[in-house]
Amino acid sequence: MTQDSTDERSHTARVVTRPVGDGDMSIAVQPPKPSREQRVPPPAGGVRRRKKLGLRHRGAAALVSADMVASTAVVLTLEGGLPDPLLLGPITVCVLGLNAQAGLYRPGLQTYALDELPALVARAAMAWCVAAAVIAAFERPAALHWLALLIAVAANAALSFTTRAFVHGIRRFKAWRSPSPALVVGSGQLAHTVARVFSEHTRYGLRPVGFVELGGAGSTAGLPDDTAGMDEAPLPVVVALEDVTRAVIQNTVRDVVFLHSPWEQPHNALLARLLHERGVAGWLVRPGCAVGVHGTHDSGPAHVWGFSCRRLSLECPSPGWSWRKRLLDLVLVAPALLFAAPVLAACALAVRLSDGPGVIFRQERVGLGGGPFTLLKFRTLRPADERESATLWSVAGDERMSRVGRLLRRTSLDELPQLWNVLRGDMSLVGPRPERPYFVQQFSKELPGYSERHRSPVGITGLAQVHGLRGNTSIEDRARFDNHYVETWSLWQDVRIMIQTVTSFFRLEGR
Repeated sequence: MTQDSTDERSHTARVVTRPVGDGDMSIAVQPPKPSREQRVPPPAGGVRRRKKLGLRHRGAAALVSADMVASTAVVLTLEGGLPDPLLLGPITVCVLGLNAQAGLYRPGLQTYALDELPALVARAAMAWCVAAAVIAAFERPAALHWLALLIAVAANAALSFTTRAFVHGIRRFKAWRSPSPALVVGSGQLAHTVARVFSEHTRYGLRPVGFVELGGAGSTAGLPDDTAGMDEAPLPVVVALEDVTRAVIQNTVRDVVFLHSPWEQPHNALLARLLHERGVAGWLVRPGCAVGVHGTHDSGPAHVWGFSCRRLSLECPSPGWSWRKRLLDLVLVAPALLFAAPVLAACALAVRLSDGPGVIFRQERVGLGGGPFTLLKFRTLRPADERESATLWSVAGDERMSRVGRLLRRTSLDELPQLWNVLRGDMSLVGPRPERPYFVQQFSKELPGYSERHRSPVGITGLAQVHGLRGNTSIEDRARFDNHYVETWSLWQDVRIMIQTVTSFFRLEGR
């Protein structure tokens, strides 16, 4: 890892102490300035990233080719000539699809074909059964006999095993000859132990070039006993997120090793997304079991010198909504506006008689992607001025609220005009509740991850609201519920939240 230095002739790491608390001192290692031969020029535009992605997908392409060659060879042998499209097509599609679903095209740091053999046999059997069913459905005279089917399955699995073993062997040899530069995200003895394992056992294909320690948990440097087994000087430490990109570029980093799931801490989640944008592959290496950890891809038994190892997705789960969510909104909100028209008229009349002119309350809120829009509600409270409504938190016990306004809030009928916001596309029926720009700015500074809730269209109701988080309740809890909704979205979840909202209306669970 490299960093600008004031001393052009020095190529050794600089050690800087920094206070931690209670009189203790922590040691941070500043990266040495690289020699002219070691410097890696920054990528021009997106050329470097595309090249990295191409190299990274080359191994998967080789495995796909190996499976296609195995399936084609068995079909040619069975047919004794030109392959039958009704046989070759279903087999190829099923084999590739089933293997991809099982993660057989996402090899680990050190993958052996012998570990994949049971999965190869099972998927070859399913593929050949599908092909036999297709041939029988078309009443072809050359339908597969059960004995021929067994032979074909065994031959297909054996050829796939052989070709994949060859591909994995070449990949392991290249990894041993030229380990990929990697960053280790973590601190303390565990981080140094993992880095030392990779340095001593080059067959895993990773060469640690530095530590990343964000969040002020204490530097990983300054433990000389833990680094005694490394071939190089103590590794440098990056403590600022803005320096990570420079380290990745200058060291041609293609892999990053996390000791814990990055989604457990906000600063590591930002780090993971930054590395994902740079085309870096992620690995979760930890003592014990990493199976089932959020963001991991399980592709069979894998370990690094006894540490559990799984490929780690560095991309936060993307929201699953698309045109389907918008279509659901339109299908439901159009008839809802018609059926709610008498209720809207009654509410408007009650507000007019109780509180005078100005039935509809308009206020700027923050929506999808942080963009502003005008939210509509029935007026339940008259603020002293426009600034008060934009910057002060309203509570249910405000003395300026009339009986009509209190009833509208308690029954959530004051939210009905927002059906028009949904029809216009400003909002959705279900989603995080929109907030005023002033509070969004404040909460985003105080609560890490609060702004992430704007990945979703805002809604009239949401997961937080059906769990009782309305009005003057914890903003941190609401943001956590909202982000969980964003990351686990489904159409059925929207429908379920709507049902729960309707039932809460009859129980008068509003503010």
